Amino acid sequence: MSDNAIVYSTEQGRIIPKQAVKPRIKGDGIIRISRQTAGRKGKGVCVIEGFDLDDSSLMQLAADLKKRCGCGGSVKDGKIEIQGDKRELLKSLLEDKGFKVKLAGG
Repeated sequence: MSDNAIVYSTEQGRIIPKQAVKPRIKGDGIIRISRQTAGRKGKGVCVIEGFDLDDSSLMQLAADLKKRCGCGGSVKDGKIEIQGDKRELLKSLLEDKGFKVKLAGG
């Protein structure tokens, strides 16, 4: 933080610094499905990444995938997390929607 940053001004009141929004990295057109257990107390999740969709479309796709798999999940940082090891089912569902999909990791 710089030493000459304004924290309070009598004209404007408390000045809150703007949060830097990280731009989402564009993918190469390939959706990758990996399985992760690190930091989840041994519970596995499938992480799906590489989408070039906006947030509302991503949320709707995640809701559809969760419904079709019959499990929970979430959307974080442009990635869809689906609970359990359902990589083959997710791959077939995404290919049916027209995405190019690869299984990544072990």
